[in-house]
Amino acid sequence: MAKTPEQLWKTPADEALRWVRGTDLSALDQAATPGWRGSRAEGEELMAVRGHELADLQERLFAHGRTGGDRSVLLVLQGLDTSGKGGIVQHVVGMVDPQGVMHRGFGVPTEEEREHGYLWRIRNALPVPGYVGVFDRSHHEQVLVVRVNRLEPVKTWRRHYRELNEFEAEVAASGTAIVKVALVVSADEQKKRLAKRLDRPDKHWKYNPNDIDVRLKLPEYVAAYQEMLDRTSTKEAPWYVVPADRKWYSRLAVTELLTGALRSLDLGWPPASFDVAAEKARLAAT
Repeated sequence: MAKTPEQLWKTPADEALRWVRGTDLSALDQAATPGWRGSRAEGEELMAVRGHELADLQERLFAHGRTGGDRSVLLVLQGLDTSGKGGIVQHVVGMVDPQGVMHRGFGVPTEEEREHGYLWRIRNALPVPGYVGVFDRSHHEQVLVVRVNRLEPVKTWRRHYRELNEFEAEVAASGTAIVKVALVVSADEQKKRLAKRLDRPDKHWKYNPNDIDVRLKLPEYVAAYQEMLDRTSTKEAPWYVVPADRKWYSRLAVTELLTGALRSLDLGWPPASFDVAAEKARLAAT
């Protein structure tokens, strides 16, 4: 790679993508590449380089958890269908050892989950120390899908903003670094991706007729996302809004954000709990 990461990123991803309250989400260019000044090829090359670092950092976290540590990372992926959440899991999270990953997708609540508060299933899925947790959709559905589909009275779902912030502050205080990513895809690009799913038999399983119903409510979803971002992007758990029309960029951006979160833990390798020299001598004697 001829250029350094610092030369390729004119503004670091965590600065370029961090949500600023009051920004007009409807004016966002979903095909933009905020902060990036390099080419697609350079982005893919940097992502491969970052992959080696990401794997090393994740292994340190896993080792930390296996030796009594209390740190973990939670990557929240929020976005409408075709925004690329599955691709992020495959191409970004897939660069680390799967034994250190806890992945959970949140669809329509089950009958058992409905018997509890909406945060019950979220708490049960939080990453334990040493792990990278990945949420495909999340607790924020309570102010998105619930709001748009009028599944609760307005006064009820509006209370959730405060609850979400309090919950995430609690999770962060327990030792979990939270990375919340909102993947934003344009209506035109979403239409192309849905059409591709219909054209290819090997993609039919990914198509849901409900996706058309969601498209008919896009203005309502944009309004719901706008308020969610404004009201739940906090110091402990900020939102990063990633334009998702260019898959290579969204994957690179999330790689940068996840790598930064793991770096921030500043974890070295845990010291041996045994006498290394003595064990070498014992091994040599066998």
